[in-house]
Amino acid sequence: MTTRLRSLPERLTGNTVARQPVARPEPVTITVARVVRPEQHDAFERWAADVQELVARFPGHLGSSLLRPGPASDEYHLVYRFRDDESLAVWERSEERRTALDRVHRLVEDERVSRAVGLESFFAVPARPGPAWRSWLLTVAAVLVFTSSFQLVAVPLIGDWPWPLRLLVSAVYVVSGLRVAMPRLSRWLGGWLQGGRRR
Repeated sequence: MTTRLRSLPERLTGNTVARQPVARPEPVTITVARVVRPEQHDAFERWAADVQELVARFPGHLGSSLLRPGPASDEYHLVYRFRDDESLAVWERSEERRTALDRVHRLVEDERVSRAVGLESFFAVPARPGPAWRSWLLTVAAVLVFTSSFQLVAVPLIGDWPWPLRLLVSAVYVVSGLRVAMPRLSRWLGGWLQGGRRR
């Protein structure tokens, strides 16, 4: 009696045996965007160089890069790529990574992480900032809209309040509105904001 070894998973379908393909691991790209404090750019770049050297020692690492901010921006992008989820998990659970993250917190104001798997990982590198004047113009336009709407709607209602209180309410309204609106406007107008930049 002989036993046939099965190299692929199989399942019975009626009187035939159908082979099921084994899913192959796909590469994973992680992009970490960090807004660095203006006075900490040099320290952050030294930290990023250390981290790139460190992560390169881990099995399954396929490469990394640091994208520096454009004019009028403090946002850096650290991009690194692994062969598969398992290799990435070893890095993310490592003591070396935890120690590195403890060092960077004091250097940054904000942090966002995005993840891409398989073919979409080839498009995971974020676009570089466009001309600074376009971001400036969008910000001025947004501030104008919020201050004008405040004058039209709120001032008739709180016109008798003491001016420091009116000023405080106005500032809270405008800043809160910008915090909600600017990320959406940046996404909607991303092509215009990034266009026209010489490479």
